[in-house]
Amino acid sequence: MTLPAPELHTARLRLRPFTDTDAAPLYALHSSTHVMRYWDSPPWTEEAIAQRFLANCRTIEEEGTGARVAVDRASDGAFIGWCGLTGWNPDFRSASLGYIFDADAWGHGYATETAHAVLGWAFDTLDLNRVQAETDTRNVASARVLEKLGFVREGTLREDCVVNGDVSDSWVFGLLRRDWRPQDGR
Repeated sequence: MTLPAPELHTARLRLRPFTDTDAAPLYALHSSTHVMRYWDSPPWTEEAIAQRFLANCRTIEEEGTGARVAVDRASDGAFIGWCGLTGWNPDFRSASLGYIFDADAWGHGYATETAHAVLGWAFDTLDLNRVQAETDTRNVASARVLEKLGFVREGTLREDCVVNGDVSDSWVFGLLRRDWRPQDGR
């Protein structure tokens, strides 16, 4: 079963399937040491990684295990980040949420707005019961985004990431269908 990435619109954003033309902005986003400082892998050092990421987006859609969308600001069409669901398990009715945004987009509510739209699509389309998300414990802003969306912090994965020798902990968050608030867009 395929799971095509949706095209979604919010008041300020356009969420759309990735295209090959997204390789350059993806590379710019993921090669930033500032943006990637809490990510579970090091910044990208070669542009070919962006092509592999795009191929992986197509693969998870074809396998029906997830969908990722590029996020453009509606006012000027600028690519500002991406959001996705991976690990979709129709038997357990669960998936994992992830997102990343350019530093210039931080503090404007774009992550919350984007994730809210993706979660609404996912709960309606995939009949999810649970969505999980993880964030580095130092990334308080991302934890706040998840809490605004209704996620509950369920635990800590101690020393679960080692990136370039830097060991870090992650918080695990969960959102259940019964706790989902589709009216809360921000």
